[in-house]
Amino acid sequence: MNLSWLHDFLALAETGNFSRAADARHMTQPAFSRRIRALEDWLGVALFDRSSQPARLTATGEWFLGVAHELLARTARLPADAQALAESTSATLRLAATHALSFTFLPGWLRGLETHTTLGPVRLVSDVLQQCEALLQQGRVQFLLCHAHAAAPGALDAAGFPWLRVGQDALLPVTAPARGGKPLHKLDGKAAGGVPLLAYSAESGIGRVVQAVHGAALQALGARPVVTAHLATVLKTMAVDGRGVAWLPATLVQDDLDAGRLVLAGAPAWQVPLELRLYRDAAAGTPAAQGFWRAAGANRGLKSGAASVRIRSCCSLP
Repeated sequence: MNLSWLHDFLALAETGNFSRAADARHMTQPAFSRRIRALEDWLGVALFDRSSQPARLTATGEWFLGVAHELLARTARLPADAQALAESTSATLRLAATHALSFTFLPGWLRGLETHTTLGPVRLVSDVLQQCEALLQQGRVQFLLCHAHAAAPGALDAAGFPWLRVGQDALLPVTAPARGGKPLHKLDGKAAGGVPLLAYSAESGIGRVVQAVHGAALQALGARPVVTAHLATVLKTMAVDGRGVAWLPATLVQDDLDAGRLVLAGAPAWQVPLELRLYRDAAAGTPAAQGFWRAAGANRGLKSGAASVRIRSCCSLP
């Protein structure tokens, strides 16, 4: 049987008119009639009563109407079903990570996991937290690695997505050094016109945390955004250039603090401890995904590469 015959059958069942149905199927009426007859010959039964105008479905034709719809719907689903089946046995891990962690924590963490388990191919998407959360909610990735803080729960927390704490970090308020190594900008309320703030856009998870923890204090301090961006790496460049104060992950700025390119802009109370969380799709997932989740859970104490946050040496304000 030719699947196009099913479309022909449905067109005639809808109109009851061979001429209009043939036009809808972009062919001549004789050719269309031959195709309807071929379908009936293949089934061995008449589907239409041609003795009336418009042509009416026979009892068998009424039954076949439901069958035709079902067959075409099933055929339309075949590509997605095939892809889902292939995905169910795929060894490729689909992982989303926020930009900052993609550059810092992720490479060393994966390398550490590989000393304990075999990882297959990893398909990484690096984006702002809001987009990464959407990818996991839509099932387009299996895992999400991001910063998190209890004061700033996100969409995945509200939806009950499972997560593991796989590391730690801290947000540090930093600025370029002035002469003598002192902060060029300070979080002390003495800056004329308010403290210049290098702020995060609404899509940023780090910005969500800073607002939740220090939003009220920054407003009282008269902090004024001078640059807004969604990437911590962009704000770090602006901070090194002396344009203001930015809250940046210690994993991202530790080398700059050690080299003196950046210094702390405020007392330790302005720092924000963070968790590094691995969220996952609630579904069971592929065997590769399940193995990855087990390995991440078994190695939560892992300290590898950028996973170690060294902030003791930079916690005193010059």
